[in-house]
This record gives sequence, C-alpha cells and structure tokens, in this order.
Amino acid sequence: MAGTWELGDLTVNRIGFGAMRLTANADGTPSDRDRAIAVLRRAVELGVNHIDTAAFYFSPLRSANELINRALAPYPDDLVITTKVGPGKDPSGAWLPLARPEQLRGQVEENLRQLGRDHLDVVNLRVHGPDSIAERFGALAELRDAGLIRHLGISNVRPRHLAEALAIAPVVCVQNRYGLGANPERHEFLRACGEQGIAFVPFFAIAGEGREAGASGTDDEAVLAVARAHGATAAQVRLAWTLLQGPHVLAIPGTGNPDHLVANVAAGALRLSDDELARLERETPVAF
Repeated sequence: MAGTWELGDLTVNRIGFGAMRLTANADGTPSDRDRAIAVLRRAVELGVNHIDTAAFYFSPLRSANELINRALAPYPDDLVITTKVGPGKDPSGAWLPLARPEQLRGQVEENLRQLGRDHLDVVNLRVHGPDSIAERFGALAELRDAGLIRHLGISNVRPRHLAEALAIAPVVCVQNRYGLGANPERHEFLRACGEQGIAFVPFFAIAGEGREAGASGTDDEAVLAVARAHGATAAQVRLAWTLLQGPHVLAIPGTGNPDHLVANVAAGALRLSDDELARLERETPVAF
C-alpha cells in the first residue's frame, strides 16, 4: 500500500475509492447493482478505508450513497466516508443552482439518510467560481459544531478559498482537479496544502483532458513507455505519479469494474525511478 494520512483524527489509506462511477456505465446505461455492491465490498477487502461520494451521484436507477449503505453497513470502524455538498440535482438528473447557506443542512441530512449514518465523517463544500465561500462554509461549520459533521473540507477551490475557510474552521482536505500534466499553479497549491498539513485529494488523476487517459492505449508515449517497463497500465503509472507528489496526497480512483479496482489499489506499490519521473514531467504536455 501507499501509506496512510490523517484526516483530522481519522486515519485513511492513501488509495481510496471514488463512488461516482458506480451509478452508470460509460455509455450512460444503468450499472449492474450486484456488481457495484461487489466492487465496494472488494475495495474494503483490499484495504480501502476512504470512500468519496455525494448525494448527487445518482442515475435513474442507482444512488451511490444507497449502494454504499447496502454494500457496507454496518460500517467497519475504520471506514471513512467523505461526501460533498453544494451542487444538487432534481429527480430528473438536471443540475440545480448551487445550494444557498440555508439549504446546506438539507443536503447534509439527505446524505445522512441515504448512508444510514448519524454523522458524516468528512463533508467537502464543492465550489464553482471565484466568489466568496465564507457564508456557506460558515453554515457547514455550524453543522459541525452541532455534531452532524466530524470534519470539513473544500472542493474545486482556489488558494484564497482555503484561506477564507481556515479563518472559520479547520480544513482537513482540499479536493481539486489534478494529475500528470497539471499546470504550475496546481502544483503550487498542492505543495501549499502539504505545508499546512492538509490532505490534497485529486479528482481526474487518471483522466486526461476530456478523455480517459490510458483506457484505450491512447495515452502519451512517455506514460506508455514507463508502463511497459513496469508491466503496468498507463492508469497505474498516472496514479503512482500522483501519489509521489507528497505524503499528503490521497487518490480516489473510481471504477465499477472489479479488475480495474484491483489494478488501482496495486498502483500504490508501483515505484517510479527519478529518471522515469523526470521523463513523465518533461514529455507529458501541460493540459490543465
């Protein structure tokens, strides 16, 4: 495994699991319920104890939170479930405006109901755009003080959002887009989180710009060459590179495929040489 990190007083293995892909297949058709439940149970068997989810992860027939509840309740003592609030969808799946501060309690309670919990381990405030988050983050801090939330994080944010949040309450994680090919500003933000002891949790660590990198053998040649040298997949190389960016970096790759799950967890043991890291960073185009 790739080691552990502390989310407040909760210890998690650095390779976790993102639940978004449990609800539908890549072509939009509903996922197989039994297979999704089996993937979740297998993840826990493989040592995953950090699952990322959201109430808005649902398709016409599937809800990620309810699949997690069905698969894993009663929950293992060491399992940490992180969810996010802010965005929302109506029953048809259409996006709603971002929740106002007074609406966040309802979103938190919906996650509690779906997961069958009396409190949420970690709640990330998902942000869109540059506007101040103080009022909404303050509303979540009040729910933390009330015992509905144990720890708070923020997602899709800029450095000034983190400073704003820290002035209100402790922040245990920042969940942002990040991966091989990230621009210098994203690298700097990752480093700044580490200096403050805050977990950095990339989403799209495997995905390239607008596509699933490595999924069809169409990845950058540098990634494919390193993968061949290790008998690994391009996705595993991208995950391994991401984890090597700092001990505070947590991966949450998502899949509904049992074989991909095993490969993702195994990426935590992949060791890249300094020369390989340099080649990846030199030859992979900056995309985001």
